Amino acid sequence: MVSGHLFHCRKNSWPPEEYVGRSALQLLDLDGAAPPEQAWRRRLNSHANILKEFSVTFMEAMKMMSLGVRLWSYVREEASHGRKAPIDPFTRESCKPSASQGVPLGGMGSGSISRGFRGEFKNWHIIPGLCENSPVMENQFSIFVSRDGGNKKCSSVLAPGHHDGLKKYSDSGISSWDWNLSGQHSTYHALFPRAWTVYDGEPDPDLKISCRQISPFIPHDYKESSLPTSVFVYTLVNTGRDRAKVSLLMTWANSIGGFSHHSGGHFNEPFIGEDGVSGVLLHHKTAKDNPPVTFAIAACETQNVNVTVLPVFGLSGENHVSAKDMWDIMKKDGHFNLENFNAGCSMPSSPGETLCAAVTASTWVEPHGRCTVAFALSWSSPKVKFQKGCTYNRRYTEFYGTSERSSINLVHDALTKYRLWEEEIEKWQNPILRDERLPEWYKFTLFNELYFLVAGGTVWTDGQPPAIDEKTNPASNQQKHSKKPIKDTKSESVKDNLPRPTAEQVFNGDDLTNGGPQMPEQTNGLRVQEPVPCIHSKDGPENVGKFLYLEGVEYIMWNTYDVHFYASFALLDLFPKIELSIQRDFADAVLYEDRRRVKFLADGTSGIRKVKGAVPHDLGTHDPWHEMNAYNIHDTSKWKDLNPKFVLQVYRDFAATGDMTFGRDVWPAVCAAMDYMDQFDRDGDGLIENDGFPDQTYDAWTVHGISAYCGCLWLAALQAAATMAHRLGDRPYAEKYKLKFIKAKAVYEAKLWNGSYFNYDSGTSSNSRSIQADQLAGQWYAASSGLPPIFDEHKIRSALQKIFEFNVMKVKGGRMGAVNGMTPKGKVDETCMQSREIWTGVTYGVAANMLLHGMEHQGFITAEGIFLAGWSEEGYGYWFQTPEGWTTDGHYRSLIYMRPLAIWAMQWALSPPKAILEAPKVNLMDRIHVSPQAARAISEISIRKIAPDNRCISSSTFQCEC
Repeated sequence: MVSGHLFHCRKNSWPPEEYVGRSALQLLDLDGAAPPEQAWRRRLNSHANILKEFSVTFMEAMKMMSLGVRLWSYVREEASHGRKAPIDPFTRESCKPSASQGVPLGGMGSGSISRGFRGEFKNWHIIPGLCENSPVMENQFSIFVSRDGGNKKCSSVLAPGHHDGLKKYSDSGISSWDWNLSGQHSTYHALFPRAWTVYDGEPDPDLKISCRQISPFIPHDYKESSLPTSVFVYTLVNTGRDRAKVSLLMTWANSIGGFSHHSGGHFNEPFIGEDGVSGVLLHHKTAKDNPPVTFAIAACETQNVNVTVLPVFGLSGENHVSAKDMWDIMKKDGHFNLENFNAGCSMPSSPGETLCAAVTASTWVEPHGRCTVAFALSWSSPKVKFQKGCTYNRRYTEFYGTSERSSINLVHDALTKYRLWEEEIEKWQNPILRDERLPEWYKFTLFNELYFLVAGGTVWTDGQPPAIDEKTNPASNQQKHSKKPIKDTKSESVKDNLPRPTAEQVFNGDDLTNGGPQMPEQTNGLRVQEPVPCIHSKDGPENVGKFLYLEGVEYIMWNTYDVHFYASFALLDLFPKIELSIQRDFADAVLYEDRRRVKFLADGTSGIRKVKGAVPHDLGTHDPWHEMNAYNIHDTSKWKDLNPKFVLQVYRDFAATGDMTFGRDVWPAVCAAMDYMDQFDRDGDGLIENDGFPDQTYDAWTVHGISAYCGCLWLAALQAAATMAHRLGDRPYAEKYKLKFIKAKAVYEAKLWNGSYFNYDSGTSSNSRSIQADQLAGQWYAASSGLPPIFDEHKIRSALQKIFEFNVMKVKGGRMGAVNGMTPKGKVDETCMQSREIWTGVTYGVAANMLLHGMEHQGFITAEGIFLAGWSEEGYGYWFQTPEGWTTDGHYRSLIYMRPLAIWAMQWALSPPKAILEAPKVNLMDRIHVSPQAARAISEISIRKIAPDNRCISSSTFQCEC
């Protein structure tokens, strides 16, 4: 942990008066309307430059040519079945990504809509795995101001008009609206899950306006954080001498973007709800048999605010009031006819037709007075359907039911509860925001990187079994009904089909990789398709549902585990019950086998989809939980990092939560995962070896022999497993893993330590002595979990200092992050595309490791490179879409990626959980008894033995029961 005065980094680098006048901030400093000083900022007239994607070199392309041909064939095959391949580098979106993103809307797991910093609603992610990037330009907020009895008027859309999307509309469409906002005096402020847009005297020079966007992302609140809704609170301050009538207008298209935008069959309906909440429902019939979506847009009527609606308008004016006519009504009257509330449902739209709706809230603002107007948006899509047939209820249906009309209740509760949301958000954020030790950039980047838990394609179900659509699920073609629920995961048939060893079997060392009962096979050679069983204690854990999030919007795989290793600190810190639920899912998966054949694209060989004892790479794409390992580039059952990462995450979560029930429930899977790795220790020295191909998360970077990355993970996993076994009372396994740890550590240091860092691997290739930024990933997890250091402290600090001096500071003076590979001569390792990339999440992980070992200055300089390159105004424009990585010239790969959530590992290092902070200062590895025979065996190791560090440090969460 870190204490005292931490940093010499640049502080107070974002003075708010550079963006908003101090007088305007003072006027708005009421009821949360003024943005906090510690927020990310942009002027609305900032140029949103097009982002630059990376490209492979000629030599890299030649090496990957065979893979490219097989991948192309696979992508086409999936497309022939109406599915999108999980990795498709060949298809490009029509809307090129730009530096225009902002805070997304809504809670977690119910679909998301992003909102750019200039006000455009974009990146529609309602349907699982499908992200429609293009903005729907009809979705806007606008303002109409009338003074001096109507003699002075102004009107404008509250977004700058320089959008390419406006060019394609006719004169009767939204291009006819008044796009008068220059954005020069308007600024956007982001501190996820809130955002503020301040209009400092534009479009009306005597009106200060703040729009506050609030979404219910509240740590440890598993109800509110699941809600698909957001609130937009406008605070109006009249600095003029005359009274002003102000009408705010919210317009919304009946669309989720993309292919269903003009598919037809959509209709709108006005409603009057409780407590003055009124608006319009927009019923959207999605294309391709996806579940429908119902939007609600609403405003809250009060004593000073009147609400009216226009249930339907169109772009052409052929069948409905046109967008131009609607705008003219607002300019003339500032409101719509009250009789519109009685209009009922509109006629369904025709193919190619766009239906829109409008809600307006009007108020009078006295001279030097102020007023608040609140709008809300919700979207109800209670069913989430995957492409191979399984349909689940989303988490929020536990509280709002499965009717699409629950949108009305969602906007009502949003408008009546948003102040409570804000109180909880501020209680969570203020201790960090007020910490004077921390750099300004770190504070807002820490919170804003959480955008991914909403915009990263998250799905949060109610935890109940799914229904199966037989038309799209070949495994159910023998069923009689089109839809039926899968058998309950606790049923006897599932238990019979999916063998789970008991703790006693595991403790006795039974072989879990080849033995055990097998699942019955169908006549076609495929396994019976049943859900993976859930591991539950006798009483069962609290049901917080099942949670999925994508590796990235370009890599469509759910809960990719080697990446979750980095990202999971955010969930563990903020939503620990979700994190434990994910770990239980993977514990189940370890003991599950799926013998269907899969072709691996890297070399054209084939194997079975899921090997028992191996941790899956992911939980699938088109049928998560039931068809795992959507990733098919390599055979990940031969990867060397997945199993150690599972053991390390389980132990960290076990230590941090103190949940003994969780520990006991997943222990059989931990044992199976550890024993599975024995096959990769071919010389019996306790240390696993890599197999001369990219058999770990760096899946284009070949490894030979012992590797710094996988070897260090394995050492940490041995230590974690031994300590966990000791805590659970499994003394034979505790001794077994301790013995392996002692042997393996000696081998690892002897073969990789070169005096200042650990070599990339023990091979003889040109890059074997490269400096890998991630070489101490295992030590990072050991320190994060309260385990004793794997190596002597001087070696850890020496390696981290080498990484800082070479991988960080020799790349643009530390302004880019940590490059993955660097040669001892100080040149970027050009072995492959990944060795020369800077991975954002890995950089955050390295920075966290530095913090854990007292290198605060180096840690924050390292992480600041990601801010400077990705988030700063002088950077490349990757805010709210942080990619997997970028090259040293700033070209990105894979936008909106999971791994950058690892910035929360830095906060974990700064503020460890209470369970680890208050753990007894006892080294449990020293408390594990080793028999005399085993001790003699250790002494006979032929290579130099390095004694373990026996210093007393925080090493366990629990009091010793010995």
